[in-house]
Amino acid sequence: MIPVGRKRGNEVRQMNNVALVCPTHDPNGDNLDLIRKHGGQIQTIYKDIFITISDESDTRIAQELEAWGIHTRIIPKKGSAHARREVVRFGLEGDNDFFHYCDWDRLLTWIDSYRDELSRVVNGELPNHDYLILGRTEKAFHTHPVGWIMTENITNTLFSLELGKEADVTAGSCGFSRRSAELILQHSKDMMTDVEWPMIIHRIGKMNVDYAAVDGLEYREEINADTKQAYK
Repeated sequence: MIPVGRKRGNEVRQMNNVALVCPTHDPNGDNLDLIRKHGGQIQTIYKDIFITISDESDTRIAQELEAWGIHTRIIPKKGSAHARREVVRFGLEGDNDFFHYCDWDRLLTWIDSYRDELSRVVNGELPNHDYLILGRTEKAFHTHPVGWIMTENITNTLFSLELGKEADVTAGSCGFSRRSAELILQHSKDMMTDVEWPMIIHRIGKMNVDYAAVDGLEYREEINADTKQAYK
């Protein structure tokens, strides 16, 4: 790995071939403190970072991300599925071979509490898979509100039966190759991309869809409470 300098502070990031792609909608700037706290640490994990920001977000979000040298793009607020497809499209403008998709609030929770786990997944797991669903351990899953647990258990059960293996597909995070990203953009139309994207890879791409459970996708009220409503 080749170390390169940072624009800010003394952090040094390591080059790999994985890009982070995240959408965010943050009209009140709720995540500013965490961005300031972890901006440098995030860059030590990924070669590139691409974030789409809704046009209703606090303007300080884009300013803070850009100060860290993160690629940003303002997009209209048209729902979570649109935002997810747009950030994959944005990421494909780079030259990365693999991508880690994660809802931005989930990524901030992950690095705030489980940075080492995040780094291991990105550098040790993602480049080995066409498509890797990143779900939650039992411990992480049961940190969520009861209503979420009940609803997502149903979705996960039905999805697992269809895929032929047990998976928590509703955690808002996955990894995929460049080939898979291109296939997703070509075929993705649905509103629920958590289920749609791996099915595109499985059914249309005829590629493997694998699964890993992590602690870092836990729920924290002060960070993740508005996730379900963010893009509606």
